[in-house]
Amino acid sequence: MAESTPTSLPAAEWTSRPQLAKLVEALGPGNARWVGGAVRDTLLGAPVHDIDAATPLKPVEVIDRLDAVGIRTIPTGIDHGTVTAIVEGGNVEITTLRHDVSTDGRRATVAFASDWKDDAARRDFTINALYADPHTLEVHDYFGGVADLAARRVRFIGDARQRIREDYLRILRYFRFQSRFGSQLDAEAEEACAELASSLKGLSRERVGWELQNLLALPDPSATVARMRELGVLQVILPEAGKHEVERLGQLVAAETAHGVAPDAMRRLAALLPAVPPVGESVAARLRLSRSQRERLACVAARDMRDGDNPRALAYAVGVPCAIDRLLMTGADPAPLTGWEPPMLPLKGGEIVASGVAAGPEVARILRSVERQWVDEGFPDRARVEAILAEYLSARPV
Repeated sequence: MAESTPTSLPAAEWTSRPQLAKLVEALGPGNARWVGGAVRDTLLGAPVHDIDAATPLKPVEVIDRLDAVGIRTIPTGIDHGTVTAIVEGGNVEITTLRHDVSTDGRRATVAFASDWKDDAARRDFTINALYADPHTLEVHDYFGGVADLAARRVRFIGDARQRIREDYLRILRYFRFQSRFGSQLDAEAEEACAELASSLKGLSRERVGWELQNLLALPDPSATVARMRELGVLQVILPEAGKHEVERLGQLVAAETAHGVAPDAMRRLAALLPAVPPVGESVAARLRLSRSQRERLACVAARDMRDGDNPRALAYAVGVPCAIDRLLMTGADPAPLTGWEPPMLPLKGGEIVASGVAAGPEVARILRSVERQWVDEGFPDRARVEAILAEYLSARPV
């Protein structure tokens, strides 16, 4: 396919940063183009967070040229051609043009290239293979990515099955990009993803878990997740998520929107799991999640339809984040927890001992009883806690 009709990036703050101009000048004429997400998102009018550049220069030469003008670099992926330039306003990843030598579905062996189209051809989707000249802002589009952006279509470059066989994680990336950018479903892409879904079993669990979290963190991934289940993809990476759990994800997203609660990947992952704490722990272990994430999934899995009876008591017991998750999951209003921090019980065991109770299990029992009543009464002040303690002490057998 020939390069499409020229278009240009619209005006954007990042394209006029002095440090980026200095970087481009150091690399030399024709040796740098912005690429990928920054170009794509600028064309869409979306915020740009990360800036990447491509260059025909080898990594060592990139480092030397930037060092000569005082721009510090980090060889973050130098074996694969990537150098990170430390510049004001946000670091820039600069990668030497590449083409694939061999792939096995998990990793690729690459060689440096000198042709921009060769570099574009090894990327996954047409909308990610857009390059922009840093001086003229002209967009170089080799595979129809600009038209696909306009149509909100996520399309693999070339043969979808071949692209997926090069890196099976592209199945999950397809659905993430479809959820974020797509409105038109691509039949070839869906057929390829369904056909090759079982290949996801061969990927590292960390990569699968990370990509799944990226998908679930999007504004509303529920329709995409439902489609993944229809195609048999979800069952491969998350067999615990049945039809009921997928429906619950949609309900959770609606509840988040209704109550103005920001999206959260772990909360949504919890929605896709049955309310059985050991299942949450097992999934967290399988996806190599952190200890805190594992504990959170188990906490949310312990939800109960009575959680909404006393939201602050729930938050005191399990923490505000888990309480909000459980309230949203059970259809309760999390508003009582907005800006609220659980207080500390204004009573210590030593004070009970000072009241005449011998140190030992009895002190702990009285402390728990006072705490329970304090929570039930809505966390009253110190004076009321002292009164509750006095009531318990006076009721003790002499």
